[in-house]
Order: sequence, then C-alpha cells, then structure tokens
Amino acid sequence: MSSPEPQRAPDIRVGSATNALEPVSVAERPLGAGPWQWAGLIAVATAAVVADQVTKHLVATQLRLDESVKVVGPLAIHRVQNSGIAFGMFSQATVIVAMATAVAVGWMLVFFARSGARHPVLPAALGLLIGGSVSNLIDRVRLGHVTDFLDLGWWPAFNLADTFICVGVAILLVALLLSDRRPRGARGPLDVAAR
Repeated sequence: MSSPEPQRAPDIRVGSATNALEPVSVAERPLGAGPWQWAGLIAVATAAVVADQVTKHLVATQLRLDESVKVVGPLAIHRVQNSGIAFGMFSQATVIVAMATAVAVGWMLVFFARSGARHPVLPAALGLLIGGSVSNLIDRVRLGHVTDFLDLGWWPAFNLADTFICVGVAILLVALLLSDRRPRGARGPLDVAAR
C-alpha cells in the first residue's frame, strides 16, 4: 500500500482578488484631482496672484525706485527691481528664468491633475506655489523684472509671491514628514479627510 501524498498548503495571497491571481490596487480611491480639489487650487492660486499684483502696484505707484519706508522693527518697505530669481541670481537671463518658471508651473499642474486627491493640503500648497510663480512670471514677461519690497535688513528684499512660494514648499515638506512618521497601516485624520 502506497503512502498518501502530503497535502499542499493552500496558495493564499494577501492583497489579491478572490481568484488569487488578479492583483488588487493599493489605492482603492482615485488619486487624480476632482472638482473640489481643482476649485481649491484655483481659489488659492487666484488669491495669491491678486494679493501679489495689488501690493506690487501699490509699492510701484507710491515709492520711487530704491526708496524705503520703515514699518516696524527691522521690517521696511523698500522698492527694488529684480530681473533674476531669488536673491537676484540669473539677473541677466530673464527669458530663461521665465521659460523655466512656465515649465515648472506646467509640471505642477500635471502633477496635481494626477495626484491632487492624494493629500488634503495639496490644493493649498500647490495653489500658493503656482500663484506665486505665475504672479512673478507675469511681471517678468510684462516688465522684464519683478518688484521686491519686503526688506528685513539682513535678508535680500522679496515680495508676497516669494513668500507664497516658500510657504507652499513648507506646507508640502511638513505634510510629507508627518505622513512618513505614521505607521503604514495606521489611518489618521489626514487620511480620513482625503477620502
């Protein structure tokens, strides 16, 4: 009499469909930006452009070039022109700076279209980044320079668009750091809000 063949353990695949062959997507919800994410992005970007353009116009009409007005503490309103990017770098390459900015804005829009629902802070963060970039781009194309006016004395003068860009990047970094610190299986309030 022959001995019975040993039984094989069933082939169970975690994360697979019921037929154990078809993989199940990790993302059960669409990650592309929906109407609410686009509305948030457009609202934040528009507000950033309007605020930056209005303040630059006020400074340009009220102060002569290189004129300064003390506000409080080290803060002064000091009108300067910057044909480059941050801190005056690439001041002789206005066309290249404008083209690079346009490409960066285009990339951010494509990224948002594909991943706008991934995290609830993306519309605000990218809205600030895009709004600040577009506002400075408008000035570079229209005037060949941007007007900087916020002067702390120990830092090169900047404008609201620069501030919006920095705040947008900071929001993205904080969101990435917080999402990396949570265990993969744990769902926090940001995950629930993103659904």
